Amino acid sequence: MKHEKAIYHQSILPEHRNNPLIESLQPKLEDELLAEKLSYFPNCLYEESQLDAIERVEYISRLKDLRQPLPIYIDVFRAVESAIKEGYSAKNPLSPTTMNYLHYALDERPDIEPSTGYFKPKGCGITVIGESGVGKTCMLEQILGYFPDTIEHTYYRNKHLPIRQIVWLKVDCPDDSSVKGLCHRILTEIDRKLEIPSVKPASTIASLISQIEARIKSCFLGILVIDEMQNLNLAKAGGADRLLGFLHNLVNNLGIPLLFCANPPFDTLLSKSLKAARRAESSGYFDMKLMEFDSEWDLFIEELWELQWTNVNTPLTEELSYKLYYLSVGNMDLAVRIFQATQKALIGSLDERLTTAALEYGASIAVRISKPEINKVRKERNITLLKRKNTSSIKNNSDEVTNNNIPIKPELHTSKGNLISIPGDLTRAHHTEFAEKLVSLRNSEILHEAIRDSNLFQRAATENDPLDTLRSAGVLFENPLEKFTET
Repeated sequence: MKHEKAIYHQSILPEHRNNPLIESLQPKLEDELLAEKLSYFPNCLYEESQLDAIERVEYISRLKDLRQPLPIYIDVFRAVESAIKEGYSAKNPLSPTTMNYLHYALDERPDIEPSTGYFKPKGCGITVIGESGVGKTCMLEQILGYFPDTIEHTYYRNKHLPIRQIVWLKVDCPDDSSVKGLCHRILTEIDRKLEIPSVKPASTIASLISQIEARIKSCFLGILVIDEMQNLNLAKAGGADRLLGFLHNLVNNLGIPLLFCANPPFDTLLSKSLKAARRAESSGYFDMKLMEFDSEWDLFIEELWELQWTNVNTPLTEELSYKLYYLSVGNMDLAVRIFQATQKALIGSLDERLTTAALEYGASIAVRISKPEINKVRKERNITLLKRKNTSSIKNNSDEVTNNNIPIKPELHTSKGNLISIPGDLTRAHHTEFAEKLVSLRNSEILHEAIRDSNLFQRAATENDPLDTLRSAGVLFENPLEKFTET
């Protein structure tokens, strides 16, 4: 966790100035610098690719650490950043309004109004919707990780200010959709962030809600993020409505910004109530979809492809890029898993080049339970959009890439752990007796020096009897078995 001592910066908006909760946040960054902060590119050194196979297999676990920000990351970050500042703008700890807010519940505050007025909540809602595997949780981890978990204040402009501010809190929606279950998770997370012994939850729902509200107020929570909101139990009578009602009371009474993260059909649930939908999207609604085969995919695949621990580096081509896109249907998580499984299968073999057939084999290992859903995505996707960046080389292979079924898992054939033969991959040696020599020739940096007569076939083509020319040169054998057994 990131615990920071408060360092104050002048706010951009005049109405945010002289508010230590806002001025202790990091200064606003330009998009370019922000993208760097939200990214993480694992190391992949040439020396690592030359290690023994058993060591290189360990390195491919780094693939899952790759974080390549997409344009939606910036949009969601800006929404979170604005929501936190907006929520804090009504809770200046130096204001009489905030003192009244901290000490009294909304229905218990005295009739004597503070000199700066009664507390007016400025909470809002943000919703992020997307299918499993599109990168919602990874995106939120990167965005929230930019902010400190807590900020400790001691003095602000020579005034004593002994408070600890929790900037963000993230919990998962309970499976039973219960308010009690969610309250317990929030309490546990608050204690963990503050690094204090766990506080015993109240025994009744009413007391528990009052306890939660008091804790949230005292730690000056900036934003509450609730993941896995698709866990709302629609079958349980009133469960979803009660939980949503509780959450919206946090917005209305405490001014706490909420961020919902969920898979469909959570969006359908929200749309049934105009009130719920309006609140949930008041500061942004973001629908994360599978990547298209366009510049976003290029941004991701170019970074992913750099992470090769095979002993030979395979350059990225349009054909390889499209093959991995096709196999993963643009799902970032599936693409990483397929690329990882492919390298794991190739490392230690005689030929470790990444080919389209090798990627298919990797997909057959990595994608099993998900196969029906992937096939469904392929059937529903508009083929015109899929080929938006199509090239002539891909069109020549259209029979291969437009098949609506994942290729049947090919069998893996090995010979003493040296030769890996993937059926359909004609670029690999399929005969053990020739494999080592063919691979060494392919990888040779002085191949031209090993060719005694580089113009032999061109010259033979001009002769009256080309085959006789090849026989004379010793490169054509009508009976190779007889020739090879002469020794």
